[in-house]
This record gives sequence, C-alpha cells and structure tokens, in this order.
Amino acid sequence: MPETDSAPDLAGLHDLSRELGEAADAVRRAAQYTSELALGGRLPARALGAGRARAVLRCLVGTLTDPAGLGWAFDGRRPAARIAWLAGVLTSRESLAVSLAVAGLKARIRAAAVSHPDLLTDPDTGRVLRAIEDDRQTEALRAFRSIIGSRGAERAFALLAPSFGDILAWNALTDENPFNDSTGWDIATGRTLTTAEPLFGISSRIWALLDRGPGRAEPVVPDPSLLERLDRSGTLVGYVRNIGTLGAGGMLLVQRVIGPDSVTRYVVQLAGMATDAISKESPQDVLGAIHAVARTSTPYSRAVTRALRTLVPSGTDIALIGHSLGGITALNLAADPDFCALYRVTHCVAIGSPVDGKRPADPGTRVFSLVNQHDVVPSLEGRSTVSPYALPAQFTEYTWTDDTHAFPLCHAAERYAHNLEFDVPETSADVDAALAPYRGRVAASRLFALYDR
Repeated sequence: MPETDSAPDLAGLHDLSRELGEAADAVRRAAQYTSELALGGRLPARALGAGRARAVLRCLVGTLTDPAGLGWAFDGRRPAARIAWLAGVLTSRESLAVSLAVAGLKARIRAAAVSHPDLLTDPDTGRVLRAIEDDRQTEALRAFRSIIGSRGAERAFALLAPSFGDILAWNALTDENPFNDSTGWDIATGRTLTTAEPLFGISSRIWALLDRGPGRAEPVVPDPSLLERLDRSGTLVGYVRNIGTLGAGGMLLVQRVIGPDSVTRYVVQLAGMATDAISKESPQDVLGAIHAVARTSTPYSRAVTRALRTLVPSGTDIALIGHSLGGITALNLAADPDFCALYRVTHCVAIGSPVDGKRPADPGTRVFSLVNQHDVVPSLEGRSTVSPYALPAQFTEYTWTDDTHAFPLCHAAERYAHNLEFDVPETSADVDAALAPYRGRVAASRLFALYDR
C-alpha cells in the first residue's frame, strides 16, 4: 500500500474506488441472500421435493466458505447467519465483499495521496497503513502512538487527516470488533453513517441515551467589553471571529441585521465543542458532538430552537453559521422540517464540520462547507475533502491547506478566520456575495447561555 504510482490518474482512481464499493455492496447482498437460503429454512420447494435438500445445502454452505470464492461470507439477519458472521469476524476470516470494499478504500487513499503525498511516502504513516493491511490493529495503534511521541499529536492527525475516515473504515472492516462493521460499510459505499463513530461502532442510540435533555436557553446580559469585541461587519470572517470570541462555553450569539433592502434578518452564530469534559451541563461537550453527527435532534439543536423562538418572529429569514459542532448543529437545524416550518433558512455555513451526510429540509437552502484539509474533524462522518462522491447541488465545498500542518491548531475558529482573511480571500468573497442580503446594519446582538436541561 505505501508504494506510489509514478503518474497516478486521479479521475481513474475515483472511478475505480466507486466501482469497487458498488461491487462490494452487490457481493455482500448476494452473500446475505445465500445465507438466508442456507441458514434460514428457505430452500426452494423443488430441491426439497426432489430429496436434494442436503446436496443443495452443502453447495450453499460451500459457496459461503470457499476462500477462492466468496470467502467466509455468512451475513444476514437470521440468528444462525449472525452467529456464523460473528465467528468470521472474531477469527479474522475475510469475505470477498470485504476484500473489494477494502480495495476501494485503498484506491481512495491513493487518490488522496495525489495532493497529499505524505500519506504514502512518510515512513510513519506507511507503518500505520501496513499494519492495518496485515490485520495487526494493535501494531497500527502502536505506530500511530509513535508518531505522536516523536512528532506530536498535531502532526500525526494532520498527516492522516485527508484519509482519516477511509483509514478508520478499512480498520473497521478488517478488525475483530463486530460493532464497527456497519460504519465501515457505510463509509466504503458512500452512504450516510447509520452509527455515530467508526472506531468502536457504538450505536447512535447509545449516544442519544447518554446525551439527553430537552435543551434550555437563558438570555445573558453580556459584559460591555465582550460587546465591543463582537464584529459587526456582516462578513464571513467577522462571523467566524465572533464564534472564536464566544469560545466553547455554551454561548449562542444571534445578531439582528437590517439588510440593504431594509428587511430584518437574523444571523445565528454557533460555537464548537468544548474539549475539557466528555459530558457537562452545556450541550457543547464531547457526547453532544458524537451524538450530533448521527442524529439531527440533540440538546444543542433544541436549546438553539428555544432561544430563537423567544427572539425571532416566525417566517423570518435566517442564516446559520457554525464552527465544528456548531456547524453540525446548523445543518441539523436546517434538516429539521419543523424548524424550517418556523423559519426560512436561506443559508447554512459550516466551518471545519463533518456535515456532508446531512441534507437541508428546504431545497432552497444554500449550504457552504469550508475545510482546511489538515483538519481531521470534517472527515469524521466518513467523507473526506478528496472523496470520489460528489455533494448535492445545494452544497458548495471550499477546501485549502495552510502552512500550519498541525491539528488541532488548524481546526480552531481563529485559525479558520485567519485562513479566510489572508490565505483564501476568494472563498470569503464568494460566501459574502451569497450572504449579501445580510450585509447591513447590525441592529442588535443577543447572547444566550445554552444547557442540556
């Protein structure tokens, strides 16, 4: 895997990865059907009537276990099929479907290496990829830790960021953990995640159970010095700087803008995740972030809705702008039909957020996803910035690299603001042009403290 082609064909690699993913999915469905026949008591009546059931069953089981054919391919919902599948996972018996899916993921990593050659040429990342390929997950983890020890966590995550989701999916499909296979399949086939994370495969239902609460919002009288620091330019850079000023302490900023056409609109600015606790009173915690990736209704989205209902008249145009977890929550709100029945979400801007699997309820909502390619966070829902799968027409994705090459520095709201102002000003100009109706006088800035309960 770590070797590179002399002249890689990016379009060809993308086509190959998609075709391999589709083939893997088709083979898996065939294996599931065969498993149902063999272990579900659904042999054709003709075979039973002719007294050939035993021979047919032997043929089906052989098809499902032939290393030169489907491999160990038991799958399906029947208890016997699940037990046989689990035995294969725990004993590292790979199926043809998994082999095809992994080949597709490798093609994606090679495609990512066209613009990020360190993925394959760096000796440390090469050790990680070789260990995963040889089914030595412990060694892969040890190699990753060695990168952190010798070069720092910042460099380790930045090196793997362009293909982080693909690497996690590859690991999920080949390790001995049965719980993360579903997520691995979702990523390998370009589907929206059905679970929240690919490392352990913990169901999104579990995260929802842990991250409970109706969401609560309390108006806050801000310190005058904070109000003075808030940007009122109505530009994308200004909004991102405001989010950085708010920090991740559970604060929401809503600015009322009188647009150039004298129409009143609102800009909702949502901050990202606090990293100082897994669970805390604010919905901006680690649990909330994992929960928000897989579900649209979370304590964070519900708290924001409660805040807006006290301030923003129904039917008003609003723009949702969020960083990290704030960007996920912005898309979650835009994807909620009930929220969109209250307000007209004209624009949704996600900065450094894993949002590519989410879809707005209103087809008129324009979505902008802004990503530094060394930032690992946006790929945590399975799609990287070099994915072979295109986004819908509603989405406009802007990506870039800067000279930091370090995570989490490249993920910080302040760093994104710096990128947008100095490194990719054309991106800021494009988004500002789209947000032109919101470029006017800021008539009011309101702050809310958000809580789970």
